[in-house]
Amino acid sequence: MSQLRFGAIILTAVYCLAATPAQAAGLRFLEVPADAAGPALKGMVWTPCAAQLSEIALGGGITLAGVKDCPVAGNRLPLIVFSHGRRGSFLSHNDTAAILADAGFVVAAINHPGDTARDSSRTDEFSVLVERPRDMKRLTDFMLRTWTEAAVLDSKRIGLFGFSRGAYTGLVVIGGNPDFGALAPLCEKERGATPKCQDVRDGRAPTEPAVHDPRIKAAILADPPLFEGLFNRERLADVNIPILLWRSALGGDGVVPDTIDALEQLLPKRPDYRIVPNSAHFSFIAPCPPKLTEAAPILCTDPPGFDRKAFHDAFNSAAATFFRTHLE
Repeated sequence: MSQLRFGAIILTAVYCLAATPAQAAGLRFLEVPADAAGPALKGMVWTPCAAQLSEIALGGGITLAGVKDCPVAGNRLPLIVFSHGRRGSFLSHNDTAAILADAGFVVAAINHPGDTARDSSRTDEFSVLVERPRDMKRLTDFMLRTWTEAAVLDSKRIGLFGFSRGAYTGLVVIGGNPDFGALAPLCEKERGATPKCQDVRDGRAPTEPAVHDPRIKAAILADPPLFEGLFNRERLADVNIPILLWRSALGGDGVVPDTIDALEQLLPKRPDYRIVPNSAHFSFIAPCPPKLTEAAPILCTDPPGFDRKAFHDAFNSAAATFFRTHLE
């Protein structure tokens, strides 16, 4: 499947998932202004909301369950920042965001420039892997300092949710230091022709210090795509916050389950590690409506016998419980 075709399918998925029924949550579009650290970041904020659930039209016949610009219910609220997967969107996990908002959290998610459904221009470049953690720090800065409702947030209670490449992003944000040069054996073995492999062969793998954010106090990481040697025990020595680490049983889309098993053993503080029986990588994406299942089976079709809706009910409940426990 071509990258263009796959990107189109992901974009369809993003918008169709936006129509998935959700809990009552206040919704606000978000834009972190461009600055010296990077380009503008567009996204959405989900907030606790006491109003009756309604629908918001996004254009093109697309609707999102929620209440636009609902007054934020509560004060001194914890903040959860979301990082989407490769060629994903700030809407990729809208069901989880809505459940967390209904449980009393403010959730902020952004698109990572150059690695989204609409713009995958840098998805195979090192620049995306370097900049993603910076994007998350900029998002947290904006929410705490500039967001119009920043006064309702508790700066001491901040969590992170990341799926796929977003889970890699989260691991870096909370203290991991990737060794991009470790990609060399894989590039040689598979004769990789990606821009990353070309940079490795030319001796241009990034070596600058990774961007961390000690304000993050707890993290949920789901199905990170890792390659052998990217992190070792020394490079994970500063990862000491509570982690709920999920992996699919079968992997997919570049995710190899054994590498996540290895990560669990390398972390200095053992995470709450959960393997989802009979699941595949995209099982972590919200349940697909019938039309999307027909249009994008790669995203929507699970292994025989796997009930994605039932899993997401449990997954979202576990997310709320984890953050309640560790962001007291």
